[in-house]
This record gives sequence, structure tokens and C-alpha cells, in this order.
Amino acid sequence: MTQHQILNPADHRDLRIRTEAGAELGDGEMAALAVPAEFRRLACEYPILFRHDAQAGTFSALALLGFEPGENLYLDGGKWDAAHRPLAMAIRPFLVGRPHEAAGASQVHIDMGHARIARDGEGVRVFDNNGAPTPYLDDIIGQLGALDEGFRASGAFFAALDRYDLLEPFSMDVTLDNGAEHRLVGYHLINEERLAALEPALLAELRDAGFLEAIYMAIASLGNLGKLVRRKNRRING
Repeated sequence: MTQHQILNPADHRDLRIRTEAGAELGDGEMAALAVPAEFRRLACEYPILFRHDAQAGTFSALALLGFEPGENLYLDGGKWDAAHRPLAMAIRPFLVGRPHEAAGASQVHIDMGHARIARDGEGVRVFDNNGAPTPYLDDIIGQLGALDEGFRASGAFFAALDRYDLLEPFSMDVTLDNGAEHRLVGYHLINEERLAALEPALLAELRDAGFLEAIYMAIASLGNLGKLVRRKNRRING
């Protein structure tokens, strides 16, 4: 059960966080939310796909981590086998809190019910003995800011993809070395033909808005689908 609190040194002076990777720490997920601002980093490691929420009528981006619910093929014991984690996972158990006043500054919240809350002196401290943020917390605050800014900017990005009809449904059948079959369904990806057919003025509009790089990064990331299949086969073959 989540237990959100506003992070502060008075209440959380001795708080410690487990920073290692592990399914039992919340990392056992098939996909992680991603924002366009981090596509360049993520494209080196993960396939980036898109998902449509029919009820809300909106799109979101996902870094694919596995082929079935609860599967994260980037977990290797207590390590994360990639140079970068998606921001939405890297910041846990922290999150951005919205103030009641619209003009107020965002706050750092923490989920005290999260599995990463350390017990018995384990983990990394959040505040030092003087109540000042530790380097770990400073890094988390930077990542929270990047994620928050990325989410705020993503609406215009997805609106542009929708406006120019650049997303198309995607499915993929995977046959593993042991004969098991998996089917990825319910995702979208960039339609490269429609992108190539856009008039120069529209491409310039996407470029000037900072969207074109993210689009190309998402396309380039699809080369990681084959790598993900190989990760799955290595897991099966031991």
C-alpha cells in the first residue's frame, strides 16, 4: 500500500533507501514509462514503443523490458544490466508532488510503503547528520526535475505525432529457442513512410519544436527488439 509523504529532514532524517536492482524492489515490470527527452539515452539499450489509452484518447511512450507481465530481462541478480534506467523507475520510491496552489513549487514526495525503504541500517542515506540532502538525494532531485519537465513537454510531442498520423499499430510474434511463442500486441510505432512523405515545412516544424530527434531515436531503438529476444533466449538457456 502506498504511503505518500512530503520529504523533509524533520521526519525523514534517518531514512535510507535500497538502491540495488531487484524484482522484489519493484523492478519486475515488462515495460517502463518513458518521456521523449530521454529517448536518446534509452535508444541505446531498449526498444521504445508507444501505447494508446483509448479511454483517455492519449498516447504514452514505453521502454520495453520483457515479453510477458512481470518480466524484466535487464535484471541480473542485484544489478541492472544497462547503462541507464528509465527515469520513471530510477527515481523510485520518490515522486513529484503537486502543491495545492497552482503557482506553488513542486515538492519531493516519498512513498513510505515502497519496498525500497530500507530497514535495520541498510541502504543509502537521504539526509546527512545535519539534515542536508546527501549527494544521492541531490541526484534524485535532478532526475525528478528532468522527469517532471519531460512529462510536461510530452503532450505537445504526442499531439504532433497524432496530428500528422505518424503512429501505426504494431504487433510482433516471437519464437524462442525452446519453441515457446510470445506475441506483442497493443503497441504502436512510428510509420517511417508517412514521416518520409511529410513536406519539408512540416519536418522543419517538428525539428524546430525539438520533436524530430526523439522520433528518430524511437525508430533507431527498434533494433533493440532483436537484442531483447536474445536476452530472453539466454535466460532460457541458462
